[in-house]
Amino acid sequence: MNPDADQLWRAPRWALAALLALLGMLGPFSIDTYIPAFAGIAHALDATPVEMQQTLSAYLFGFAFMNLFHGALADSFGRRPVVLWGIAVFTLASAGCALSQTVGQLVMFRALQGLSTGAGIVVSRAVIRDMFPPAQAQKVMSQVTIYFGVAPAIAPIIGGWLFVHLGWHSIFWFLTGVGVLLWTANFKLLPETLHVTQRQPFNVRNLMQGYWQLGSDPRFLLLALASGVPFNGMFLYVLAAPAFLGEHLGLGPQQFFWFFLLTIGGIMAGSWTSGRLAGRIPPKQQIRYGFSIMLLVSLVNVAANMLFVPHAAWAMFPIAGFAFGWALMVPVVTLLVLDLYPERRGLASSLQAVIGSTANGLVAGAVTPLVMHSTRALAVASILFLSVGLFAWLFLHRRWPEMGRAISAAA
Repeated sequence: MNPDADQLWRAPRWALAALLALLGMLGPFSIDTYIPAFAGIAHALDATPVEMQQTLSAYLFGFAFMNLFHGALADSFGRRPVVLWGIAVFTLASAGCALSQTVGQLVMFRALQGLSTGAGIVVSRAVIRDMFPPAQAQKVMSQVTIYFGVAPAIAPIIGGWLFVHLGWHSIFWFLTGVGVLLWTANFKLLPETLHVTQRQPFNVRNLMQGYWQLGSDPRFLLLALASGVPFNGMFLYVLAAPAFLGEHLGLGPQQFFWFFLLTIGGIMAGSWTSGRLAGRIPPKQQIRYGFSIMLLVSLVNVAANMLFVPHAAWAMFPIAGFAFGWALMVPVVTLLVLDLYPERRGLASSLQAVIGSTANGLVAGAVTPLVMHSTRALAVASILFLSVGLFAWLFLHRRWPEMGRAISAAA
């Protein structure tokens, strides 16, 4: 924690949480806002479905790759420069997308967007731990998750409205405007939270030492799996929403919002509860509550889909319960990751994001197409993703029982 933290931010804590959440929302907005315009963009640019898929894949690959470096740069040069440069590149890339005349140009600028958006997500976590002691950091992390949960719900709505009324170019001009506003807000408000005494030298040897230190530590890998992989138990349903909601539950497109409302509501409720529990119960106990809730609703979901024909009256509620359990435990696990090596919090956040985004990419590209044809297959895949994270946490709990037993005192 920065020893001068009390002097760096004098506004209410929720205001910093809102600023950091907006940084994290760049990622979901970059993906979800333009998805409703897929068909329109393909028609306008004479692009095939495969070429349009490349606009998404280029973004995801760029996002995953650059996540390896955002945190290391922030540990060496400070949090603020990395955030400002990341937003600036994102803004220019969004304008490039809006001005694209061919699908090849769009793919290139989408890749540039992906390379830049991770800066906000990665660095914001490190900023929180720079500024607050553990219990308060958990509360702020929970507030960020609440705000962050709104993004996937409203982004497609905004994108669809812009596409219908102003054309597909307006979506990327909207993202350009978001970038300008975010850059201005962070330039004026975001303090430099990395103390000068905590900066790491930026050279290849030190960077490789950091990667090796974290990558060879089984505690880090297990915590990253415990936080990143279970998310796909609900993300799977988001990716399969057209088939799950339209084909299996018989809902019309205008009714899809119920699913997103319930899921986002679960995330927001879980995050709020996590913040309320911060400092009141040991972190390990809160993580156990989260996994228990996810396991219970997953078992119910599998049993219900095996025994009954899926119906909208009940089929969406287990996913909302799963989202609640995930949001209850993930702020705590993330803080445990950041506190393993306090001097390398940026790098730890980077590598944690790489593991999570890699899992998300595999689910999007390989798993979802295999299971979206059946609600039973979706339910089984969901509980399998949970099981990976659950077994990682149980192994960690058995091998290092002291982790999460009490609120960390790490600075």
